[in-house]
Amino acid sequence: MTPEALKALLNAVASGKTPVDAAADSLKHLSMEDLGFAHIDHHRSLRKGFPEVIFGENKTAGQIIGIMERMTLWEKVILVTRIDAEKARAVTDRFPEAKYHADARMIYLTDGPVPETGKGAILILSAGTSDIPVAKEAFLTAKAMGNTVEAIYDVGVAGIHRLFSHKEKIENAAVLIVVAGMEGALPSVVAGLVDRPVIAVPTSVGYGASFGGLTALFSMLNTCSSNVAVVNIDNGFGAGYMASCINRV
Repeated sequence: MTPEALKALLNAVASGKTPVDAAADSLKHLSMEDLGFAHIDHHRSLRKGFPEVIFGENKTAGQIIGIMERMTLWEKVILVTRIDAEKARAVTDRFPEAKYHADARMIYLTDGPVPETGKGAILILSAGTSDIPVAKEAFLTAKAMGNTVEAIYDVGVAGIHRLFSHKEKIENAAVLIVVAGMEGALPSVVAGLVDRPVIAVPTSVGYGASFGGLTALFSMLNTCSSNVAVVNIDNGFGAGYMASCINRV
């Protein structure tokens, strides 16, 4: 339940438009709602400023739809991450207004425009074109949380001049998300150019010795640039969420 929805309900009770018993009944699942296969945390929007996000991997389409049906009663924004095209088709058949982003494997459902809550711009950089799916997950998450977001793709260290051509945007960003596979060097380079927080996202892109993203992860954890924080391998969602939290401070 959003703060706006709760205030509207309380105002309706105060004005006499909604009976107290009806209001109490609508709030019986305010803390959480047990669907048998899921416990929906309806209180999360009030507690954290953004609703629970549905992790689509290993859930059935029916389970995702069931969760969304209950969440849409109270929430203005719903995100589903890591959902494949087949399950997404079933979900968008049930919710035609939902948008499936195949590259990011995300469903994005909004009830009207998302209010701007961020204080600056979040800039997302990907080292390679192959890193775009993870970068796009970060982009959509930060956008859904009410931020101005820009993205620049394919500016990795193999052609560092590509990065420097965007120096003004890099310096003007409030928070930067840098997504890289292979050797994972780009976040260190970017962080050395700015005095802003840099969130590094290692990806599983690379040949054998990349070990599914472990090489990039270890490189980022061992960076000598002190303004870098690192999220899990391929965790664009976590990076977008953290960037949004920082951008609200």
